[in-house]
Amino acid sequence: MKKIIHIPASKSISNRLLILQYLFPEIRLKNLSTAKDTLVLQEALQSLKKSTTNKTLFLNIGHAGTAMRFLTALISILTEKKVILDGSSRMQQRPIGTLVDVLQQMGANIKYLKKKGYPPLLIEGSNLKGNKIEISADISSQFITALLLIAPKLSDGLEIILKGKTVSLPYIKMTINILQKIGVQASLDENENKIHISSLNNVDEQIINIEGDWSSASYFYGALALLRNREIILKNFNKKSWQGDQKVADYFLQFGIKTEYLENEKIKLIPDKHYKIPKFLNFDLINSPDLAQTLAVTCLGMGINCHLSGLQTLRIKETDRISALAIEMKKLGAKTKTTDNSFEITQAIVQQKNVKINTYNDHRMAMSFAILQKKYPQIKILDKEVVVKSFPGFWELF
Repeated sequence: MKKIIHIPASKSISNRLLILQYLFPEIRLKNLSTAKDTLVLQEALQSLKKSTTNKTLFLNIGHAGTAMRFLTALISILTEKKVILDGSSRMQQRPIGTLVDVLQQMGANIKYLKKKGYPPLLIEGSNLKGNKIEISADISSQFITALLLIAPKLSDGLEIILKGKTVSLPYIKMTINILQKIGVQASLDENENKIHISSLNNVDEQIINIEGDWSSASYFYGALALLRNREIILKNFNKKSWQGDQKVADYFLQFGIKTEYLENEKIKLIPDKHYKIPKFLNFDLINSPDLAQTLAVTCLGMGINCHLSGLQTLRIKETDRISALAIEMKKLGAKTKTTDNSFEITQAIVQQKNVKINTYNDHRMAMSFAILQKKYPQIKILDKEVVVKSFPGFWELF
């Protein structure tokens, strides 16, 4: 039996292109993500366009971390804008100091309104001078992406030196690929940890179709790994993806799920009938940390002990995702170990099934534990609506 599912467009690609569309109105977007984070960013950009020069604009972007980072950089170069950029109580606990420090070095006028290093921010747009900057690359790739997106509008372009081990490198490569797609000269030298972006006044008129979201697809991989009862076809995917989370197709080979690329931008997920469940799996997720919860919950559901590393960015997401996984899995009877950048299941057993799973305002907690709920329907997931952050309509499709 086959099931055809249309996965929403990539939130990561959509949000990058929305910033670039603001700077280069010649860009037209097709199949934009309907995720709440994308809608929040759209609304903020519309408010920026309508705002007057003599009035301070107040923008509250709620839980949308991408919007906070990207807008901080964007507003910094809008010379006639004065904006207070705020978010939810959790957003006020998520650090942004690394990005603000670099922008201030470039001439940005940014002030902290509460705690230093955290939102809310008061930003007055100014003429930034990029040329050459350094930034820590081991905290969040979104800080780097925020700088890359405004770089073409700096008079001298921008050269970025990445300090330390770069996390989520595919997201930086995604941004560079998108910049190249619209006509910007952009390059990454991985040997020297250096990125160069040239300045550009205008781009050619163009329409960009946005591909499906691989991290959203991961939950269907996980459910199929547990149930193994059908083949699934997912629409709006192809082999030449900009997204690092396409790696999910490789990871799930270890769970006995094969990915076949079809015509017309479709993929087919096929359970391997001869698959033997391993006792232990190891994943280094330094380049795809958003897949951590999917892989961890799939391992638990299949009774596989596992070790996930490269997770240092998960501590500062919508919630502390490492702690949240440990707390909720303990309720179910599993045993885990955690460090600042790793998560391990040492006893992958589900003993308690009548359990309520907290989601901590985190869409990925809800969708990852939905995988386990497929096998154990007694499990209840609280605050299920949180999935609208990235995947409206998830429950109906799932």
